[in-house]
Amino acid sequence: MHARTIGLLQHDHNFALINKKGERRTRQVLALSIVTMVLEIVAGLKLGSMALLADGWHMGTHVAAFLITLLAYRYTRAHLHDETFAFSSGKVGVLGAFASSIALGIAALLMLVESGNRFFHPHAIHFDEAIAIAGIGLGVNLICALLLKDHHHVHDHHGDPHVHHDHDHHHDHNLKAAYLHVLADALTSLLAIAALVLGKVYGWGWLDPAMGVVGAIIITRWSYALVKETSPVLLDESLASDYRQAIVERIESDADNRVADLHIWRIAPNHYALIVSIVTHDPKNPQHYKNLLKKFNRLGGLNKLSHVTVEVTRCRDTDCA
Repeated sequence: MHARTIGLLQHDHNFALINKKGERRTRQVLALSIVTMVLEIVAGLKLGSMALLADGWHMGTHVAAFLITLLAYRYTRAHLHDETFAFSSGKVGVLGAFASSIALGIAALLMLVESGNRFFHPHAIHFDEAIAIAGIGLGVNLICALLLKDHHHVHDHHGDPHVHHDHDHHHDHNLKAAYLHVLADALTSLLAIAALVLGKVYGWGWLDPAMGVVGAIIITRWSYALVKETSPVLLDESLASDYRQAIVERIESDADNRVADLHIWRIAPNHYALIVSIVTHDPKNPQHYKNLLKKFNRLGGLNKLSHVTVEVTRCRDTDCA
């Protein structure tokens, strides 16, 4: 009896990003990273290079981060239509990116501690061998960076091949975290090579741990930036106040509507849900108010108000100004 009306009101609640190419590239990067990690750690221990050893340890955190990335992809796919999630598994990838940012921070801390120790307890360094191994590590990192480059900007297909494809570009925070790990390791490899070459030529052995400190500081900044980017999504951050005010003004510019209550929160990296309570002398169908907000559905090429719920209350003359 109500099938047609219900059909008009129902819509897909899957806001997950499925990035198959990014997932495949991450597997390739993981394999390369494991081989390089083992090579650099063993070589760093045998050759006495802190810069090289730090690079290997840092690569180890990348291996863990890539595993987190792949786990997040797999979990997201497996729970695309799991109704235990209010708005699908769209935040799983963001959670994976947040965890990876913490791993970046831990790697930076380990590098800082060990570099400080090497300042006071310097080790003999076999420069030629260490430079060769660090060069191999840098080459692997550059290959990995090319594999992941730009694949964290993906088309949002809402994870369902049967849903109309929205060809906006969105950030895959999960893959972006993996990409930052690769860039961080490329940086430490480059710093290690610089320290080893200058140490060999000029005898500046102190540069080896110094470069470890510089790398730790830069990686900490990247980690902090990624935390700032992902945590608002996980904490259901709302829209900017001027954007919220524009929504209120749009509704209240129609008839004598007044907004009694408004809640907007993130349900995925580029999707928001909205609940609004409207008081008016002349109530209309909820679709009328949703149509007023259509222009807010897209801002800067990003989906914004993807799930809108409207509550309308008639205001009587006796109790309304």
